[in-house]
Amino acid sequence: MNGSDRDVLPNKENGVPPNQPLACVIGDMDLLRPLGLANIPCAAVAPPGAPPRYSRFTQAVVEWADPSDDAGALADRLVDFAQGQRQKPVLFYEGDWDLLLISRNRDRLSGFFDFVIPDGSLVEDLVDKARFRTLAHTLGLPVPSSVQVDTATALPEDVDLDYPLILKPLTRRTATWMPIFTELNQSEAKAIEVRSRREMAALWPRLASSGAEVLAQELIEGPETSIESYHVYVDRGGSTVASFTGKKIRTYPKGYGHSTALEITASAEVASLGAELIQKLDLRGVAKLDFKRSPGGALYLLEVNPRFSLWHHPGARAGVNLPALVYDDMVAGARRSTGPAQPGVKWCRLLNDIKAARSEGISFLRWLPWAMTCDARATLAWDDPLPFLRGVLWPHAAAGLRALRRRTARI
Repeated sequence: MNGSDRDVLPNKENGVPPNQPLACVIGDMDLLRPLGLANIPCAAVAPPGAPPRYSRFTQAVVEWADPSDDAGALADRLVDFAQGQRQKPVLFYEGDWDLLLISRNRDRLSGFFDFVIPDGSLVEDLVDKARFRTLAHTLGLPVPSSVQVDTATALPEDVDLDYPLILKPLTRRTATWMPIFTELNQSEAKAIEVRSRREMAALWPRLASSGAEVLAQELIEGPETSIESYHVYVDRGGSTVASFTGKKIRTYPKGYGHSTALEITASAEVASLGAELIQKLDLRGVAKLDFKRSPGGALYLLEVNPRFSLWHHPGARAGVNLPALVYDDMVAGARRSTGPAQPGVKWCRLLNDIKAARSEGISFLRWLPWAMTCDARATLAWDDPLPFLRGVLWPHAAAGLRALRRRTARI
């Protein structure tokens, strides 16, 4: 397949009923796979070489454009694709920029796609950390104390918070923020921890030179494994269709890193608080609420992501397939039956979790049996091997071959 393959590909033997609307997936295998496991045919909206293009569940490919750079181009390509379909595809989105693309173009896209998404102003409030801070204070949400800081004009003493604290970029656009992470050898982290006013004063020249606006937030002490989450689908009428809870096992880097291992839980406390906050937000669609449990046991809300996520893969394995339930509603079919999620279902991202486990002193021989018993793994699946072989291993192998040829040529 290549970037111009926009027609429906020949049906593959996956039990898909004929003429079923496509699930148009802007995301990775952790969003595409739960749809495929529900026998829903998918169209992959992903860059050339990305694993979803090679899945056995993928029936079509949409020409790619990066929504963070050119959302208009991707919107045009989505419409162009949808116009060639017999039935309106159902649109799914995994990243913040995918979410913003659909939200900001909802009137146009709704003529060609079915999808669920929160109110436009709520989307903007939840994605931008400064706006979320204001919203949280207005609604009385249980968030840590924080302050917005313009590093180009402010001074370290203007950060009037109790230490320790963390600094976060206001949005996920990191063009000005990433150089600071890189200089501090934290290029894969999502936040910077500052333990004291002295540390802040030492860090400030780097921040000021970047001119970045940041959110300074009082730190809730405890490891990343103290982060628990609530996942929910609320239909257009405001009824909660299904939900589940989960917690992190490992991240990489260990502090403020990206998730590498997760577990589905059955926390009544997290579920109750999550449901209460969803009502306060008056949210429709899907959402993930991240909480951090303090050493004293209190739950603090860190963020609300109103989009699909990697959590929907282990959620589906646990018996609560939120993407499939959304699809059922969009195609006006009967919803599939869903019970409570089975706790203990685990997910991991193999190549990153190897590094995360090593950083915690877990040997490869101890880690491997654990990883192989995970119920869900990012990209790798024995019944759908090409995304991993062609999308993950082949680029590494090709890069190795190119390096070998260069070394050989110099001999």
